[in-house]
Amino acid sequence: MKLIIGLGNPGSAYSHTRHNVGFDAVDCAAAFFQTKLKKRCLCNYRYAKVPGAILIQPLTYMNRSGMVLKHFRKYGLKPSDVMAVCDNMDLGTGGIRIKNGGGNGGQKGLNSIQEVLGSPDFIRLFIGTGRPAEGVKVVDHVLSRETDPVKAKELDKAIQDAGRAIEAFIGGEDVAKLQSIYNRKGLL
Repeated sequence: MKLIIGLGNPGSAYSHTRHNVGFDAVDCAAAFFQTKLKKRCLCNYRYAKVPGAILIQPLTYMNRSGMVLKHFRKYGLKPSDVMAVCDNMDLGTGGIRIKNGGGNGGQKGLNSIQEVLGSPDFIRLFIGTGRPAEGVKVVDHVLSRETDPVKAKELDKAIQDAGRAIEAFIGGEDVAKLQSIYNRKGLL
C-alpha cells in the first residue's frame, strides 16, 4: 500500500494557486483512476482509495500536513511508501523534481510530514512555480494563481505530468525511472 499526500490549503480562496499544485496533482491522479477525493464527517482530510494506494489531501493547512498521517498508521506504511507532492519556488515554472529522501528545502508541509513519519526517507515530487517577480512578496506569489498564459500552460502540463508520475509510482515504477522520465527544470 502506498500513500500519496498532496499538499495545499483548504478553501476556495486557495484553489488552483501555486501553493496548491499538490492538491491539483492528486486530483489529476484520482481522475486517472476515475475517482474523486471525498471528505468524511469530522475528518481533517479528503481521500480516495485506488488499487494499491490511498490519495490524500490534508485539510489542516500546509504547515500541518503531517497531522493526517496518524489516521493511516494502521496500514503499516514505510517512509519509502509515502510520496508528498508540493510546490517549489526554486524550480522554474512547470518544472518537476522527484527526489527520494533528503531535505525539505524550507517547505513546512514537508517538515510536518517528516516529523510525523520520524524519517526523511519519503519520496518528494516537487512542481516548480518559479520565484516571485521583483517587488512581489513570497507569500503573495505562492498564494496567487499564475497569470502569464505561457507559464500557466507550463504549470498545467506539470500538474498533468505529476499526476502521471503518481499513477506510475502506484503501479510500482521505481523512483530512478520516474526521475528519468519526469524531472525537468521548467521556465525561468
